[in-house]
Order: sequence, then C-alpha cells, then structure tokens
Amino acid sequence: MEHNFNKFENGLKELNISLSSAQLEQFSRYYDLLVEWNSFMNLTSITEWEDVITKHFLDSLSIIKVFPSISKESLSLIDVGTGAGFPGIPIKIAFPNVKVTLLDSLNKRINFLNEVINNLGLLDIDAFHGRAEDFGHNSSFRESFDICVSRAVANMTVLSEFCFPFVKVNGYFIPYKADKAYEEYEASKSAISILGGELKDSFEFTLPDSDLYRVIFLINKIKNTSSKYPRKAGVPTKNPLM
Repeated sequence: MEHNFNKFENGLKELNISLSSAQLEQFSRYYDLLVEWNSFMNLTSITEWEDVITKHFLDSLSIIKVFPSISKESLSLIDVGTGAGFPGIPIKIAFPNVKVTLLDSLNKRINFLNEVINNLGLLDIDAFHGRAEDFGHNSSFRESFDICVSRAVANMTVLSEFCFPFVKVNGYFIPYKADKAYEEYEASKSAISILGGELKDSFEFTLPDSDLYRVIFLINKIKNTSSKYPRKAGVPTKNPLM
C-alpha cells in the first residue's frame, strides 16, 4: 500500500535522523503487517497511518535525543516487553548497526515479530518468547547488553527489576515514559540504586507535530545486579522493591 511520508520525514528531521528510501519502505511494510495482523489479534489500539507514525515510529526513535551515539555505534540492545515491536523494530530499521533482541511473554506476538523480521529482511535481530523474570537469570542474556529499553506499562520500580539484570556494567537502562514520569522516577530511586543503577540524564519533549508529552530516562548501570534479582514471576509486581 502507498503511504504519504511527509509527516514522517518532517518528524525525522526534528530528530535529526535521515533514512533512505529503502528504510522508509521497511517502515511502510511494517505498518501494513501491523494492521493486517491486528485484524485477528490484539497488537495495538493505534492503527491510523499518521497516528502510528507519531505514537509508535517517532516515539520509538526519540531515543536518539537521550542517546545520540545509537545512530553510529555497534551496540547490543534488548527490548523488554516489546509487544508489537516498539521501540525495538523501529530502532533496528533506522539504526541497522544495533544488534536487537526482542523479548515478550506472549508467543503469538513473537510469531508476528518474526513475520516482520523476515518480511523486512532485517538482520541481527531475534525475538524470544518468555518472561523477563526468567530470562534475567539466563547466562546468555544476563548482563549481556549495552542497552535495555522498554515502553512497557509497568511502573519504573517494577520495570527496573525486570530490566537491570540484562544490562552490562557501564551500560544503560532507557525507559520510555509519559505522564507522571518524574513522580515514577522519584518513587523508583531506591530500587534503581539497589539494582546497580544511577540516573545520568533525562529528556523531556513532545512528540513531533503533536502535544503528546514524553520523558526518556538514561540510567547508567554502575555495578553488578545482585543474583537474587529479578525475583520470581509475579513477585516484583506484588511486592515492589522499596
């Protein structure tokens, strides 16, 4: 299907990102697959082309504002609770130098993600079915990534316990947040410290051509995470770190 890229290209310009026509075509095919699969499984409530551009594609790529070197360094990144592939797949399309791992607890979403990966011809990207509480103890994943990102809906205290175990020392946990982001951060400071993290920076902005408020945090991992984290499935949510 043909799509108008004007809004997308204007938003990319705001983020200082330049994409080739082949990369734009990959985003177009990603959108078409998202809408097709969303007709028979719940992937997203956002389905209009221009809304997906703003709320999924540009939102995902706004990581460049808080971590500009993502556009040129060879990095390993895990996207925890990736859902329909956000932010991991847009990051992979725009910054092919990044080796991406997608993790989600619902197997039918993994089937969708693998269809996108194969259809778009993406390389150095893998999708895994499982819980962060389990994969965080797997030696192939634990403290193996330069960056862990998440747009998951869990609050930052819970999300930190899910994500920090994946991050190398001197790597970064980069959560995407919206309303009440700083309140969430204040409530999670103790947990972040326990898990080995320290806030380095944050970027507050509205999405291009919208009034949608976002905050992205850049949290440095300064020491190893204790082997007791993450705790068993369900425990971080029911009994958050204080």
